[in-house]
Amino acid sequence: MSDLPSRIRINEEGPREGFQIESPSIATSRKIALIDALSDTGLRQIQVVSFVPPKNVPGMADADEVVAGFTPRPGVSYTALWLNERGLERALRSQHKLDLFGSISATMSPAFLRRNQNRSVEEDFAAQRAMLATYRARGLPVRKAVIAAAFGCNFEGAIAPAAVLDVIQRLLDLAEEAQVTLEDLTLADTMAWATPLAVQRLIGLVRERFPDLRLSLHLHDTRGMGIANAWAGLQMGVDSFDGTVAGLGGCPFAAHSGAAGNVCTEDLVFLCHEIGIETGIDLDKLLEVAMLAEDIVGHPLPGSVKGGGSLTRFRAGANRTATTTS
Repeated sequence: MSDLPSRIRINEEGPREGFQIESPSIATSRKIALIDALSDTGLRQIQVVSFVPPKNVPGMADADEVVAGFTPRPGVSYTALWLNERGLERALRSQHKLDLFGSISATMSPAFLRRNQNRSVEEDFAAQRAMLATYRARGLPVRKAVIAAAFGCNFEGAIAPAAVLDVIQRLLDLAEEAQVTLEDLTLADTMAWATPLAVQRLIGLVRERFPDLRLSLHLHDTRGMGIANAWAGLQMGVDSFDGTVAGLGGCPFAAHSGAAGNVCTEDLVFLCHEIGIETGIDLDKLLEVAMLAEDIVGHPLPGSVKGGGSLTRFRAGANRTATTTS
């Protein structure tokens, strides 16, 4: 318990991770409404879209219009995802509204990599080297690296932690070659294979070998382990998490019939507040946004606290009762 952080950073990915798997018929105006509502909750980073081919991800076909339409709030960083130089070009056209920075990535599963980006492992590393050169030419800082499928893969099974360490080293070597110092490493449980012990084991091994890397977790809740895995990360001192409001989203290339999104943002905020970890987020406002998200997609979303509510009003009621009876 002594390793618990005093404060965490949450990167809200609901508008991107969520709408990439939902019906493309959702109106652009409603996507914008969700981003604007999230901006008023105290979140400091919101990933709003991905600039990817509409034929691959129809739910992102209106990415340019979404970025043009939302209203930026002071103190909030709005980010986007892209997978290649063409996507970056689209993002650069909106750099007056977006916080643009480079990242490099690797995928632990060759089968998933082929399915997701139509590349081999070596082709992907070559693409990362090329993107680093592009970022340098564009003057964009490179802040982070992401390891996808870090815990397991629906196509290839369990992933050995030693293999993850080797891939991290390859990414660090690429960064050093490009004279880049990475600030953050995200371990992504893309297909929800992680368990709390696996999370703690991998974090421990990464920290042992790469003690200067700040770690983030990107956790999916498909098998109901999202919040348990987040708790395991918190116990290891991890202070940076991706989340999706109401549990929106999922990966369209993961071969799940009902893939859940990231760990639910409001559930994570609730957990942190109950154990004394600051988030800077107004939970009651976030719960209102979670209900809005459910209304926008038109079907139930898996977040738990939006149904049960926070404990604030229940505690207040109990205090009033105690005062009256005494």
